[in-house]
Amino acid sequence: MNVEEEVERLKEEIKRLGKAQDDGSIKVTFGVLFHDDRCANIFEALVGTLRAAKKRKVLTYDGELLLQGVHDNVEITLKPPPAATTDEVVKN
Repeated sequence: MNVEEEVERLKEEIKRLGKAQDDGSIKVTFGVLFHDDRCANIFEALVGTLRAAKKRKVLTYDGELLLQGVHDNVEITLKPPPAATTDEVVKN
């Protein structure tokens, strides 16, 4: 699985485990992701996938490296999908 595919799978898991916010974002804690059996089976390196997603500005969280136990309560926020611009709506 390449990095882009892993980031897409991570987004799906955050949607499954997280809570939707009023602004369209979804929040989940690192501990919830890390301790989820399904995520453990999907991601060999969850922290690496999180870092790749953060670098691509798909999600945000405080800090650079998340460690199990120490950072279980760190909130990870999946950004809302970009709103369609007027030009995109007209083209469709």
